[in-house]
Amino acid sequence: MKKFTHELVEKNPWVLIGLVLLVISIGGLVEIVPLFFQKSTTEPVAGLKPYSALRLAGRDVYIREGCYNCHSQMIRPFRAETERYGHYSVAAEFVYDRPFQWGSKRTGPDLARVGGRYSDEWHRTHLNNPRDVVPESNMPGYPWLEKAKVDPASVGPKMAALRKLGHPYTDEEIANAAKEVEGKTEQDALVAYLQGLGVLIKAKR
Repeated sequence: MKKFTHELVEKNPWVLIGLVLLVISIGGLVEIVPLFFQKSTTEPVAGLKPYSALRLAGRDVYIREGCYNCHSQMIRPFRAETERYGHYSVAAEFVYDRPFQWGSKRTGPDLARVGGRYSDEWHRTHLNNPRDVVPESNMPGYPWLEKAKVDPASVGPKMAALRKLGHPYTDEEIANAAKEVEGKTEQDALVAYLQGLGVLIKAKR
């Protein structure tokens, strides 16, 4: 029987690949599996509720328009970040985010704690033409959101689907979803979504 030596591993790429995959698999399991049993990563932060019908519609607009390509929603635990954006992000804030919008690219500022930082009117002006409030901004305008209406029939089924994944929506919330967004524009929905980001932990600082 051929002796298992370091030289054998170096000269046989398939043995090396197999051992590397084995080590990565074990290391990954050791790091990831315990997270499923920690309350800090599986239970929502105190006061956190699933998105309302209007905010859920706004989140869909946020994703559809690709806002995540330029804005992250995760504040790292570094002084340079917390001084500018506020309390660092914690996993329990994102329990109801499917998919989460953490991101890693910041062409624009992080939005994890933007909720309540500006008025609704500021957000509307900024969405229509960002340079009206931030002259040096390179963000494109989204004026069509001011006229585009939210589809009331689409929100309830989304909430029902999310309930199957564990979001605690009630029958009443799902039934009233269409009424809540009726007559609302996509701009209304997006502003509502932004105004709710990160407010729970920020309020405790």
